[in-house]
Formats: sequence, C-alpha cells, structure tokens
Amino acid sequence: MDSKFIEEIRVDGVHYCTIVRPSLSQEGLNFITSDDQSMQVGIWNYKKQKELEPHYHNEFERIANITSETVFVVKGKILAKVYKKDKELVLEQTLNEGEMIIQFYGIHEYKMLDDAIVIETKNGPYFGPDKDRTRVNLG
Repeated sequence: MDSKFIEEIRVDGVHYCTIVRPSLSQEGLNFITSDDQSMQVGIWNYKKQKELEPHYHNEFERIANITSETVFVVKGKILAKVYKKDKELVLEQTLNEGEMIIQFYGIHEYKMLDDAIVIETKNGPYFGPDKDRTRVNLG
C-alpha cells in the first residue's frame, strides 16, 4: 500500500475498514469517517497555542446495529487481517507505530509482530462477549 493519510478498503461496495496514518494528515481538523458511520473518528493536527472552544455533547438516543472499532498502535508493530463473513481475505496490513485501523464490517484478527501497546476503542454500550461478538475458526 502507498503511504497515504487514509485508505478506505471497500469490496463489492462494502466499506470494511480504513487504514489511517495520522502523521500524514494536513493541519487542522481532519475527519476520517462520514457522518452516517457508527464510529466517528477525526485527527487533530494543530499548532502550539491552538485552543478549542469549550463544549459538551448533547444527550439523545442513537441507534447502532453493529459495533465498529479502532485499533491505534502506540508502540510496536501489529498485523491486521480483515475478511468477508465468508472468510475470504480482504486485507492483510502491517500497522506500524502511530498508525491505526478503523474496522466497520467483517471478520478481523490481529497478531503482535513486536511487543506492542495498542489502544482499542469501539462504540457502546458493550453487551458482553456472548452477545457482542462471534468467534470464527478461519482454519
């Protein structure tokens, strides 16, 4: 893959994931996701002394029928694999320190290639492993 700020991985019109390289972002607020996606992700690339206006987020009901997640590599290197639900490989990508993947759809797995520190975020609420996810045998 080229070194681009964002790379959307789509197969047959389905957006499976996006690879993000924050260090390549332009100055300012760079939103990666569209307003209709279940996970909202943006990158702040601001100069020293930039101040953001105080604010809070309003409470109202949102409906999400799928869990999306982000995986950000703080330290080390990991291998991310993404598959269609029929187990066909869609993406095999090494994520280096400072890179991330936003997972929207499909099967995904990760392997630590180095000792790694990774931050994972996902939309909630979390209903526990039995309801929230399905383990898949790819063998």
